[in-house]
Amino acid sequence: MNPIFLTADPAAPNFLSTYGILIVACVAMYFILFLPQKRQEKKAQEMRADLQVGDGVTTIGGIVGRVVSLKDDTVLIETGSERTKIRFKRIAIQSVEKLEMD
Repeated sequence: MNPIFLTADPAAPNFLSTYGILIVACVAMYFILFLPQKRQEKKAQEMRADLQVGDGVTTIGGIVGRVVSLKDDTVLIETGSERTKIRFKRIAIQSVEKLEMD
């Protein structure tokens, strides 16, 4: 009498080793790629929300100027020696130099 037992084949990979590595890789990708990007976007949104009249700004197109007025989603900047005024969306502001009042 030879009973038949269901045993796992030692050569066959199990579920944990097959999909465990994939899950660990996905979690690592989240922490390496997506989390820092979210932090950077949040920091940029805060920077644009804290704009004030007189701040020096640089746009994503490379235009440098001073903030003249602010509206809900637009910024009017003054640039050049001829004081040319240009209106931009807040999202187009790349960096801000705060006005220092001593």
